Amino acid sequence: MKIEKILNKDLIDLNMNAKNKNEAIKTLAKLLAKTGNICDTDLFIKDVYARESEGKTGLGSHIAIPHGKSNAVRTTSIAVGRTKNDLDWESHDNLPVHVVILFAVRNIDKTTIHLKLLSQVAVALADDETLEKLLTTNDKAEVIRLLSNKMN
Repeated sequence: MKIEKILNKDLIDLNMNAKNKNEAIKTLAKLLAKTGNICDTDLFIKDVYARESEGKTGLGSHIAIPHGKSNAVRTTSIAVGRTKNDLDWESHDNLPVHVVILFAVRNIDKTTIHLKLLSQVAVALADDETLEKLLTTNDKAEVIRLLSNKMN
């Protein structure tokens, strides 16, 4: 599965007003609900926090990739949000987070598709130029291209 099939402009907020981790996750979950990708925002958020309790989702370099494997997910998808606010997030470099890439994964996709998507995003984020552009671009199409470009 390719990133551009599960991420679209309606799932990207480059001016997110979130002031903390909880607000960021709620904002992105609402985008997923608005587009019909999840059917129960509260259940999905609960499942995201269940995963958060298992380990750090802050990658470092101001990026976090929380994910929820949930029965609330209708369509496996990704939502991306960026804020100028410093979000406290458990990360490997202890830097605040500015870009949140939230994975919403159907339970039946949790072992195969989820791992492939996570791998694709990780490869893209390993590139310093991609990281810099994610932190600065105002073009939603570029965000999709950045996250999918390194995978093909």
